[in-house]
Amino acid sequence: MADTTHGALAPTYHPLPITIARAHGTHVWDTDGNEFLDFLSGYSALNFGHLHQGLVAAAMTQLRQVTLTSRAFDHDRLEEFAQRLVEVVGPLTTGGEDSLVVPMNTGAEAVETAIKAVRKWGYDVRGVPEDQATVIVAAGNFHGRTTTLAGLSDHPTTRDGFGPFAPGFRQVPFGDLNAVADAVDDTTVAVLMEPVQGEAGVVVPPEEFWPGLRELTTTQDIALVADEVQSGLGRTGTTLACELWDVQPDLVCLGKALGGGIVPVSAVVGKPEILGVLTAGTHGSTFGGNPLACAVGVAALDLLSTGQYQARAAASGKVLAERLDALVERGLLTEARTVGLWAGIDLDPALGTGRELCEALLERGVLAKEARTETIRLSPPLSIVQPELEMALDILEESLVALRGERSAAASNEAANAATVAAADTTSGEETSGEESSGEETSAVADAAFGDEPADDLGEDLGTADDAPAGTADVADIEAAAEGKDERSELSPTAG
Repeated sequence: MADTTHGALAPTYHPLPITIARAHGTHVWDTDGNEFLDFLSGYSALNFGHLHQGLVAAAMTQLRQVTLTSRAFDHDRLEEFAQRLVEVVGPLTTGGEDSLVVPMNTGAEAVETAIKAVRKWGYDVRGVPEDQATVIVAAGNFHGRTTTLAGLSDHPTTRDGFGPFAPGFRQVPFGDLNAVADAVDDTTVAVLMEPVQGEAGVVVPPEEFWPGLRELTTTQDIALVADEVQSGLGRTGTTLACELWDVQPDLVCLGKALGGGIVPVSAVVGKPEILGVLTAGTHGSTFGGNPLACAVGVAALDLLSTGQYQARAAASGKVLAERLDALVERGLLTEARTVGLWAGIDLDPALGTGRELCEALLERGVLAKEARTETIRLSPPLSIVQPELEMALDILEESLVALRGERSAAASNEAANAATVAAADTTSGEETSGEESSGEETSAVADAAFGDEPADDLGEDLGTADDAPAGTADVADIEAAAEGKDERSELSPTAG
């Protein structure tokens, strides 16, 4: 693998030892020509896969026209982008067809925009005393890297060393509706949370949590803000994750997949009574809503408008969940949380760390990234076909078995070394009692520590992509993919 250490870069990342030079669909290639399956998808920015040709075509066409005007002037793609967002996402919020849109660039900017909007709404409409507004957030959250948003986090790496942080936020346990209710007072203007916590390891709240949040915030006249930068736009098998609980937030923050993995695009969409308080001069962005971003964003929304990607994520997610649950039952994972085509898996610390598992996957041709010390996320492009998904899960199983074998061997060596030391201590000439420790006894020690040997394979047919909803890959696509042919499903990035 290539060395990824570069002297001119500040050490803000600890990347896996791979340098990517080319990508297409669900695959990437490093500088040595080695091929890998991408199971990170740019933290869901690549929901449609690498270089989807429809998105590339939209970008190339716009590159020949105009790329930036700044918001000092209108351009011919801006209102089109806003209207498309209202059509696709507006009805999923309380803003409905009257929703407003604030275009920005990154997910963090979208969340910051929502915070500004609900504060100003609290002052201008709710009558909260100036500079007294508070927002309730959840422990375990990840909303971005700005100093304000880092202050919302309780993760030491994200937070420590960057204070002092902005006041006005109250943190409660994620999924605890009573804690949210207890934190509400006359200064509360909003509850801001991820429907599913991505960076924390795909943490799904109790079923009653989001419906309860909706009821509570409505009763108390508080804005409900959903940060769907990672969970939104198809990843959970629905356009928004909030749909899983039939909940309409007042505002939704979008990003990542909205730019199709080509340009950074984000937006806040929702209730006009809230976003309408952001009048001329109160908020802005030089690049937010630029023509290139709008062109790609419209193309991405067009892909979602058919529902095919959402259906594909839901169908493939069932396969993902079944295979991961089987690994939990075998003791290779301690827990697996799956929603749509998105999973957080926890590794037994006795087997290794999330980083070590990611390195083992890398060696075998799959890219993933740890979320916490013993947790990694799995989030392949939504266009993945079942043979690719099954192959990656086979590699995951193989990697876990290999880690268990390494720890078992280490335990055996430790036991053997201990026996050797004990034997050396008897050199006074006296006979040792009993027979010498055998290899079988050492193996028994390892088995007691790490469990029985795994079966050769799962031996179970988990279905094919033909079981997915209409509009997704068909049997011919699956067979072509399995045989290594060039044909692609209509969800492939080669599709126009």
